[in-house]
Amino acid sequence: MLLEAKVAIITGGASGIGRATAVKFAREGASVVVADRDVHGGEETVRLVTTAGGNATFVETDVTQYTQVATAVDHAVNAYGTLDIMFNNAGIGRYKPLLEHEPEDFDVVVRVNQYGVYYGILAAARKMKALGVRGTIINTASVFSLVASPGVIGYHAAKGAVKMMTQAAALELGAYGIQVIAIAPGGVDTPIIQGYKDMGLADRMGRQHMRGKLQTPEQIANVVALLASPDADAINGSVVMVDDGFAEWK
Repeated sequence: MLLEAKVAIITGGASGIGRATAVKFAREGASVVVADRDVHGGEETVRLVTTAGGNATFVETDVTQYTQVATAVDHAVNAYGTLDIMFNNAGIGRYKPLLEHEPEDFDVVVRVNQYGVYYGILAAARKMKALGVRGTIINTASVFSLVASPGVIGYHAAKGAVKMMTQAAALELGAYGIQVIAIAPGGVDTPIIQGYKDMGLADRMGRQHMRGKLQTPEQIANVVALLASPDADAINGSVVMVDDGFAEWK
């Protein structure tokens, strides 16, 4: 198994990519802490993992609050004895043309998608260093950290920041044996995308992939599991495209 005896935290684990990754990690031998502010969804993810024979626990976490992220890290160590993998995946979307924006629209997206990742990097790295763990931190960026699209300026700003925070953190944390990687998914069939189905966004994004359809959360989870494993030890500071060619084909 790729992740045998590893301990992982997954933020945004109540649905979508986070839920699929929690199940995948458990199947590959990891114990998983599901961190999310959605209690019902987080507990459902834990149920799916444990029903499949894996180990998982839930901790209610608002990633816009550093103290809550740090508490989730402590919870993982208290529950399972260590922390090997931090998957900073929690994110939200808000589609609104720029000229219709209010500052609050920008702020809320950046607080979750950028600050939430920063807090996860910081809390996990501090704990890994204290424990002497040569851990792996994986951050969810996006194709929209690289290419522009209308109506999502806050998302662009936050995901672009995730790209650069990944590179900066990898540079500083390499001395402690801590690996930092980002993934850049394309359009993934998650509740965020489906929330804009009536606007035709899901169908339009699907057609922008080389194989003409949205990706599944499970496809992304498979890549995250590989990156979290010793098999990906040579990858560090990179943004790994997981987008079925979205960013390469217009």
